[in-house]
Amino acid sequence: MGGNFPRGRTAIAGYATYGMGEAPGHSSLEIAAQASLRAVADAGLNMADIDGLFICLPDDFFAGMSLAEYFGLSPRFTDNNRTGGSSFMCHMITAAMMIDAGYIDTALIAYGSNQRTNSGKLASAFRPNAWDLPYRPLFPVSPYALAAARHMHDYGTTREHMAAVAVAARQWANTNPEAFAKGPLSIEDCLAARMVSSPISVRDCCLVTDGGAAIVMTRTDRARGLHPKPVPLLGAAAATWWNSIAQAADVTTTSAAESGPRAYAAAGLGPQDMDVVQLYDAFTINTILFLEDLGFCPKGEGGRFVADGHIAPGGSLPVNTNGGGLSCCHPGMYGLFAIIEAARQIRGEAANQMPDVHVALAHGNGGTLSSQATVILGSLATI
Repeated sequence: MGGNFPRGRTAIAGYATYGMGEAPGHSSLEIAAQASLRAVADAGLNMADIDGLFICLPDDFFAGMSLAEYFGLSPRFTDNNRTGGSSFMCHMITAAMMIDAGYIDTALIAYGSNQRTNSGKLASAFRPNAWDLPYRPLFPVSPYALAAARHMHDYGTTREHMAAVAVAARQWANTNPEAFAKGPLSIEDCLAARMVSSPISVRDCCLVTDGGAAIVMTRTDRARGLHPKPVPLLGAAAATWWNSIAQAADVTTTSAAESGPRAYAAAGLGPQDMDVVQLYDAFTINTILFLEDLGFCPKGEGGRFVADGHIAPGGSLPVNTNGGGLSCCHPGMYGLFAIIEAARQIRGEAANQMPDVHVALAHGNGGTLSSQATVILGSLATI
């Protein structure tokens, strides 16, 4: 399991974000393009060096062709795989395999969204299917509320536990200049917030922002000559168990319980080796579920784990050190921003920089807890 992954042989050579929070007057494609230009420059390359193009836009199902046309590129390969917020971890897996095989040399993975300044409008696949429709769910929040309610029933998780996730995220965001949401936030504030889909309130939901992000991947031996601190990809895996959560055998366990162990096996590491962890927190219940499924605490203990302060500044496990989707940014799909925060921590460039970071995990979630993908990044010292 994981034996065929090219551990450490490919790396992130450059990364960038653009238009975080609000980027008025920009289309989603333009935001992605601006992040791409900055990431390619950060890698010490030119756009002409890109021969693999990976992108997933919220409002363009032909985004790979659109971005290639925008830059005047003729890539050997384009990928527009759409698994929601986990798409970009999946793109990294494909890019790593193709680079290691010699099929492409340099991959650009990009994302952009103008959903906030576009009146909050986001093209979405979140629509009830024929089995869910009679129950009139709010998509995507109601499926997450279902998971939260069942977790409460089975394990005694409380709204206070979920609020602790939001409060920790805000504490990290308050010292991150790039974060969109700042200011005091208490457990009481979260409990008093307007209910959206019980037991999930407004404070349990991610932000609605603009923003773009991009990374450049190439062979690690080449990346060493491009940037003084390339970030090797040590392991990665993806898993999908359902599309509609109504088809889940157990809504309190996600396929992160599969993607995590496979990524650890590929990296030759375990949860105890992670210095920082970046999780896709579209809703507060996500963080609790993923901490459990990725092995950072036993199943059912996630709520108490976060309530004890482990993931907040000063805690034992730095989680979502940029403020996450709850307080830093969430422009429709957050996965690539989690990857960049993990890479920043390893490079020593994060706003809330942790000491001696050599291994970082970034985990993406797509759909209604449907697609899960885990990547493990390391410093050069780890290969």
